[in-house]
Amino acid sequence: MGYSHKNSKGVTYYLHSKDVTLRGGRNQTIYYFARDERSNSCDLPAGKQVVESSRTGLPLVKKA
Repeated sequence: MGYSHKNSKGVTYYLHSKDVTLRGGRNQTIYYFARDERSNSCDLPAGKQVVESSRTGLPLVKKA
């Protein structure tokens, strides 16, 4: 089970990661939240923190 976050509206989101290749050929890992838990769920990486968008209530991963 990966990292989960309950926002101010009471909805639980699960953190997922995905490795992508950018246009310049560089590989990068992206992190995103979804309401359901999938096979690529992950733990919160070191040096990152979760903040909530004040407008939409969606959680976001940012540098600590």
